[in-house]
Amino acid sequence: MTDYSRGDVVLVGFIFSDETGVKRRPAVIVSSDAYHQGRQEVIIAAITSRTDRVMVGDHLIGEWRAAGLLFPSVATGIIRTIKQGMIARRLGSLADRDLQAIGRNLRLVLGLDA
Repeated sequence: MTDYSRGDVVLVGFIFSDETGVKRRPAVIVSSDAYHQGRQEVIIAAITSRTDRVMVGDHLIGEWRAAGLLFPSVATGIIRTIKQGMIARRLGSLADRDLQAIGRNLRLVLGLDA
């Protein structure tokens, strides 16, 4: 069992997609508590402060301060599976409205509403 839950905003070391480096960034846990049982991994969506570039699958976080973020932010459609040990710390938790919107966007990106 994990200390992390769906909707938690966490700080993690993100490996660049071209694997040239790592940068500590916020992310939101999108995997379910049922998924976490018996696993050492969580599924996360990257969070960026680049609010000027919202793409398909992205969600502009409405209650970013309450989520523990320092700046207006976007939860992206960029998802990764990481070991729980890669999480540096929990920053906060997303409001239900934001988490539900992220879920809808991920279903669209993954083609799960078809």
